[in-house]
Amino acid sequence: MRYVVAFGRFWYDFIIGDDWKIAVAVVTALAVTCALMLSGAVTGPALAVLGGAIVVVCFAVSLAVDVRRKS
Repeated sequence: MRYVVAFGRFWYDFIIGDDWKIAVAVVTALAVTCALMLSGAVTGPALAVLGGAIVVVCFAVSLAVDVRRKS
């Protein structure tokens, strides 16, 4: 049982790491990109560029939330 717990902790630390918001942003970006691909709304290289742009925007929003001034 100890190995199962250690395995789970490894994957949690590997995926979530220091900031859970970035992990959620990547999963959200992949889900949106997958939905666009399956619907056929965007195809080819435009889909890859859009997926990358979504990841960058989500990361920027996560970073802005973390560094904003506390009142």
